[in-house]
Amino acid sequence: MERKLFTRLGGPNTIDVNTALSQAGFRRSHDIVYRPVCPACNACVPVRIPVADFAPSRSARRILNANADLTRAEHEPLPSREQYLLFTRYQASRHGDSDMARMNETDFAAMVEEGAAGSAMIEYRDPDGALLATILVDTLKTGYSAVYSFFDPDANRRSLGTFMVLDLVRTARDRGLDHIYLGYWIAESRKMAYKARFRPLEALVDGVWQPIDP
Repeated sequence: MERKLFTRLGGPNTIDVNTALSQAGFRRSHDIVYRPVCPACNACVPVRIPVADFAPSRSARRILNANADLTRAEHEPLPSREQYLLFTRYQASRHGDSDMARMNETDFAAMVEEGAAGSAMIEYRDPDGALLATILVDTLKTGYSAVYSFFDPDANRRSLGTFMVLDLVRTARDRGLDHIYLGYWIAESRKMAYKARFRPLEALVDGVWQPIDP
């Protein structure tokens, strides 16, 4: 049984509100910003990457080099059929038993468009122009929030999920932003293990952001 504290995101100060709530450990989904408040459980830990202190590991540098042939384009948060088809392939391969795997094209469009807060869809294409990966991000006053990403499940050697976060760190550094918010990390969750590979990593513990060593 899950318990959440939530509010709707909207109005003229959307980015300011989203920034403040992200710093307080909230996460956006559609136009809802929420935080788990489960009694006697604190397994969902908000985590973020401090951009200025981040130094890519040897494996991270390999991933960046492996994807150096990709082109990057940043678009308004407007969904396309091409994105949706890639999304369905990703869901069927990685999360076939989840609610998201049953999303139709209208559901997908709502995920992209609702609650947009300085948001962008960033696309990555191979040299032939094929769409390989997409990430929906919110621009905050102090950084980026990685809302959701998906990629070609057949391109395993590229480690596209990790690559998109590394590229977001690189972009944040170029634009003078401080943090990349990755949402929640659960130590026992295999699907969230990738978040622990970004070092250094900060977690919100007892209301204070502090370095952790997962």
